[in-house]
Amino acid sequence: MGTKRYFIHTFGCQMNVNDTNRMGEALAGLSYSPTPVVENADLIILNTCSIREKAEDKMLSALGRYRQVKLQRGALIGVGGCVAQQEKQKILDKVPYVDFVFGPDAIGKLPEILTRIEQDRVRVVETAWVDSESYVFPQADPVSSRGKTTEFVTVMKGCDNVCAFCVVPHTRGREVSRPVAEVLKEVARLTTVGVREVTLVGQNVNSYQGGSSFAQLLLRTAQVPGIERVRFTTSHPHDLSDELVDAFRVEPKLMPHFHLPVQSGSNEVLVRMKRDYTVAQYLERLGELRAVRPDIAVTTDIIVGYPGETAADFEQTFALCEQVRYDGQFSFVYSPRPKTIAMLKEQEWGPVPHEVKVARLERLNRLQKTISTEVMSVHVGRTVEVLVEGRSRTNAERRFGRTPHNRVVNFDGDAPVGALVEIAVDFASSSALGGKQVQVRSLPNVVIEEAPVVPEVCVA
Repeated sequence: MGTKRYFIHTFGCQMNVNDTNRMGEALAGLSYSPTPVVENADLIILNTCSIREKAEDKMLSALGRYRQVKLQRGALIGVGGCVAQQEKQKILDKVPYVDFVFGPDAIGKLPEILTRIEQDRVRVVETAWVDSESYVFPQADPVSSRGKTTEFVTVMKGCDNVCAFCVVPHTRGREVSRPVAEVLKEVARLTTVGVREVTLVGQNVNSYQGGSSFAQLLLRTAQVPGIERVRFTTSHPHDLSDELVDAFRVEPKLMPHFHLPVQSGSNEVLVRMKRDYTVAQYLERLGELRAVRPDIAVTTDIIVGYPGETAADFEQTFALCEQVRYDGQFSFVYSPRPKTIAMLKEQEWGPVPHEVKVARLERLNRLQKTISTEVMSVHVGRTVEVLVEGRSRTNAERRFGRTPHNRVVNFDGDAPVGALVEIAVDFASSSALGGKQVQVRSLPNVVIEEAPVVPEVCVA
C-alpha cells in the first residue's frame, strides 16, 4: 500500500500551529505524508480554536466543505484542538461524518486513535486530561524540521489565570511547565538540521516554572550553539518580571519584539475581565521595557464590546492605542465562551449591541492600520537585517524573512534559507516591507533545502 496523505486545517494561535506540526510528526510514523490539496487527502484534521465564536463557525463551515472529500475518497475526518476538548461527543452527535475527536493532550495518541478506527470501525472521542506528572510534551522532530530556519518549541501548557472571558483553562487545563533540560535538548537538536531561530511558546510563558525562571530559560536558550534568534509568546502583563525586562538589555539574541495583551484601555473593564492590573501599571511595565530596549516592537490583543463596555470605556482603549502606538494588534469583538464568568454575567453587566461592537472595531482597526503604516514606512530608504525563511508567499520569484522586530520582508535576492542578510527597503505597507538584498551577513552552518509545501494554516 502506498503512502497515505493528510491535510490539516489549523485555526487560531501559535500554540495550535505548533500542535499541528506535532500532529504531522505523529502521522509520519504511520506512513502519512502532507498534501496542500484537501481533495487528495486520505485523512483530514481540523485543529480548532475556541477563543472566539467565529472560529467555531468557520470550523463547521470547513467540515461542510470537506464532507465531499469523504464521500469521494473515503477520507477519515477528525476534529482536534480546543473546540474538540470543549465539545467532545457533541461534535460526533452534531456532525455524523466526523470519525474522531481528540483534545490537545491526545496528540501523541493519534496513531492509536487511527488504528482503532481502521481496525474496529468505530468513532472515537479522546479528550481525557493527562495529569501533570504523566504529561509528555510534544517535541519538534528534527527530521520534520529540516528545511526550516525557525521553529516553535513548547515550554508550557495551560493557564491558571482564569480571566473572565477566556476558555483556555477549560480547554488546555492548568499550567504545566516543561523541564529546562528537556527544552534545551530539543533546541540543540533543532540546530543540527539548520534551525537558527526558536520561539518558545505557551499560554502564559511568563509564569514558567520548569526549574528556572522564564528569563533564565530565555538566556540559556540563547546560549545554545547555532541559535541566532530567540522569541517567545504569549505573556500576561502581571507576570512581566524585572528579570525578564533585564533580559532584553543583556541578551542581543533575544529579539526586540514583545506581544503583551492589554485587552482593554479601561480600568473598569479590566476589573470585569479579572485581568489583575490597571492601565497605569501596564504602561509602567511597558515603559520599563522600552527603557532597556527603546526600539522594541510591541503588539497586543484587544477585545471590543466586552459586556458593560461604555462609549467612554472604548474611548479610553482608543486613546491607549494612540499613546502606545502598537506595531500591530489582534482585535476582535467580544463573543461569549462556554463556562466563562463573562458569559454568565453578560446580562447583568450589559451586553453591547452587535452593530456597536462592529463599529468600534472598525474604528480601532483604521487607527491601527494608520499607525502600522507609519511605523513600517520609517524603514523605506534604510537597510534591515532579515533571517531568510524561504520563498515569498505573495510572489514565488522573491524571498521572504523577518526582521528582529518580527516584521515581514519580501525581497529580490538569492540568499539561501537560514542566511542572515541585509535588505535595502524600498516599499512599506501596514503589514510588510519590500526591498532588495544588498549583503549576506552570515550563512547557516547546515545547508538547508527548500522546505516542502505544507498543509494549509488558517488563522481564524
